[in-house]
Amino acid sequence: VVALALSAGPVAAQDATPVGVPAGLSPVVDNPLFPLALTPIKVYIGEEEDPETGETIALRVEEIVRPLPAEVAGIEVTVVDVTEYEDGELVEVTEDYYAQDEEGAVYYIGEAVDNYEDGEVVDHEGEWLAGEGDNQAGVFMPADPQEGDSFEQERAPGIAEDRSTVIAVDQAVSTDAGEFEGCIQTEDYAPLDDVTEYKFYCPEVGQVREEFEGGFLDLVWFSEPREG
Repeated sequence: VVALALSAGPVAAQDATPVGVPAGLSPVVDNPLFPLALTPIKVYIGEEEDPETGETIALRVEEIVRPLPAEVAGIEVTVVDVTEYEDGELVEVTEDYYAQDEEGAVYYIGEAVDNYEDGEVVDHEGEWLAGEGDNQAGVFMPADPQEGDSFEQERAPGIAEDRSTVIAVDQAVSTDAGEFEGCIQTEDYAPLDDVTEYKFYCPEVGQVREEFEGGFLDLVWFSEPREG
């Protein structure tokens, strides 16, 4: 198990960072397998089977990395805006918060969530922030993930408890966005929903594919790095 699972618990008050957030994090996220600055805009396309009707639902996810950091949970983070559509209808908008330590591990600080129905916000289910209550920052991507490494991506008890295990390395993946090599494959388990997903992360791009029961999501386009 990779040591970055935060088994030591909350940081001490003298670290000048909120409880549940490691000290010394930077908003610059350039981990080779999760390089937010290199791919500031991504578009994913896929489909899933409706468990009630058996019909196929078209999926589209758009991600935009904000060019400037923001202060969240008392630290500077990179914000990623994620917009999700099902059959062309807006279903969710989130702000995901990330920061990176000196070794290159990426931490997930939390997310703000707007869930939509018929064009209106209906709730904020799944929202959490490190430092609030028992919530702690999770390790989203270790600095040097190896096969067999396990880490807790979300540490919000009763809200989001997703954890990930690297099950393969040096993988080749092909999507409409290109041919990718040197990728890792993870098995992600959400115990609160009892859902397992498989994701592929590739150098200089990040996530390129997600597979789950009854569906998939593939990267189909990503932008060049922003100038300056």
